[in-house]
Amino acid sequence: MLSFKLLQKNKTLKYGVPMLLLIVGGSFGLREFTQIRYDAQKIKKKLDPALEAKVNKKKQTDLLEEEYKKMKEVDLEKWQNIRGPRPWEDSKQYQEQQRSQLGKTA
Repeated sequence: MLSFKLLQKNKTLKYGVPMLLLIVGGSFGLREFTQIRYDAQKIKKKLDPALEAKVNKKKQTDLLEEEYKKMKEVDLEKWQNIRGPRPWEDSKQYQEQQRSQLGKTA
């Protein structure tokens, strides 16, 4: 009984040992999590050859140019900002109301 109270008062056992366990246990935990990350990267790199051909077919600049052409075609003069329904509003009813108001102005 006396030795247990002495152990409870010992600061090294009270704070030091849990801290060391956290540091050592944390390093093992981090090793496992980083291993999962690297394994996922290896799997991600191994693409199906047919899929890889499709991915590499178009370069990034080609994709950006296509998006730019799509954006040029959008008519921004007739654009109208419509807010979404609030949580207490019925979304279907609100959408129909917005569509009917949009049809009246167009």
